[in-house]
Amino acid sequence: MAATPSCVWRATAALLVALDDRFGAPLDAYVNGSQVWLLDNGPGGMTLEWRLHPVAGFSRPDGTATDDLFADVALALGRGDEPVAPIERLWDGLEAFPAYGDETEPAPLRAAVLEAIGTAPDASGLVDHRAVGDAWERTGGAVSVVAALLDQLGLAAQG
Repeated sequence: MAATPSCVWRATAALLVALDDRFGAPLDAYVNGSQVWLLDNGPGGMTLEWRLHPVAGFSRPDGTATDDLFADVALALGRGDEPVAPIERLWDGLEAFPAYGDETEPAPLRAAVLEAIGTAPDASGLVDHRAVGDAWERTGGAVSVVAALLDQLGLAAQG
């Protein structure tokens, strides 16, 4: 197993609002629903990839552009309005990990992400991204990346 230090949060309205407040718009938004930020807020200024993972079988809501989805949802949640779709139809959770394979231990990563986003992760430790990615590819996106990560970290997925 190629172990990558990782921190994982289950998706909540408060988490999405914190992402928007602290990090702003994602650097990249993908048609598969992923939203990505690359920020130098890891241990010692290390660049972290913050990836909001879509639900299994993600389908973008009609009338919302891929690049606008996160901003539209976060804005609605921040105002207390109904978003274009319920969070549980869009994203399972957030993951933060070293963006370029830089080495760090899970404990300093956890401390850095807590400071950066202001919310403790639901789980942290070492994960095998290759196994998770292989399962996602094999099923055409029909498995939850967050559930697989939480399973590797010893937590049952919500549901």
